[in-house]
Amino acid sequence: MTTERRRFIRPEALNLLDYLVVDDQGRQGEYSMGRTLNIGEGGILMETHIPLPVGQQVMITLGLEDTLVDVMGKILYATYDAGRHQNGIEFSNVAENDRKILDQYVEEFHKNYKEAGDTEVTS
Repeated sequence: MTTERRRFIRPEALNLLDYLVVDDQGRQGEYSMGRTLNIGEGGILMETHIPLPVGQQVMITLGLEDTLVDVMGKILYATYDAGRHQNGIEFSNVAENDRKILDQYVEEFHKNYKEAGDTEVTS
């Protein structure tokens, strides 16, 4: 039995992003690109080519369809699978306008995700 720690559901979603790691003193660290593996109201699972330091802050620009959304988050965990690093990010700061776009995207994605997974036949 697994223990789910997420407060929000995060179905699979592939979106390009760029990120900048920021240390505790606000110094800029690694800057690169990656992609989301899943996304939700409270965070993302992002795939990168390099390992990221757990506990650090990360500034992320997400490409959600035709819109860019800026979020700040904390790297909660990092794993390595199939030649790629996977990093669990919890959002810590999202501007109000970006939050509206993110929430709308997640809501629409969940709606489409449920419809695609619905195999019940009705007459």
